[in-house]
Amino acid sequence: MSPDSHEDPDITHLRQAIDLAARARTRGDHPFGSLLVAPDGSVVAEAMNSVDTSGDPTGHAETNVVRAVGHLDLDTRAELTLYTSTEPCAMCAGAIYWAGVGTVVYALGEDDLREMTGDDPANPTLAMPCRRIFEAGSRPIVVRGPFAIDAAHEVHDGFWQHS
Repeated sequence: MSPDSHEDPDITHLRQAIDLAARARTRGDHPFGSLLVAPDGSVVAEAMNSVDTSGDPTGHAETNVVRAVGHLDLDTRAELTLYTSTEPCAMCAGAIYWAGVGTVVYALGEDDLREMTGDDPANPTLAMPCRRIFEAGSRPIVVRGPFAIDAAHEVHDGFWQHS
């Protein structure tokens, strides 16, 4: 039995997303990671931020992971849970909404990220919680977060130029 076998499944999947964020940082991208999980707990797709390595400013982990499941029908996507290392930004929240994902769970909150990044031009964080964006839509999206996981903060340590 693994040490995490009794851990809350949300925490287990968030730790996986944070590990993806660390891998993104190691390869030269912004430290963000996301995964989509089916109701049975299996990982359907995972993605890292690819803004710098792809040259695509929309290459956030959440947009990348929802692109990976575009072939699935809407009913199937509605049953998925998106786990992400950091609260989805306004752009990603829109992508999640349009993809029809039913649940979002995140570790680090947008407000904490904004405090960490400051005025860094590489991450012009909007003060727009994902819940506000989802509430403006016509389909419900369940949101759980933030979760206090030290590694979610640590993956950003020393990355951003705090102006």
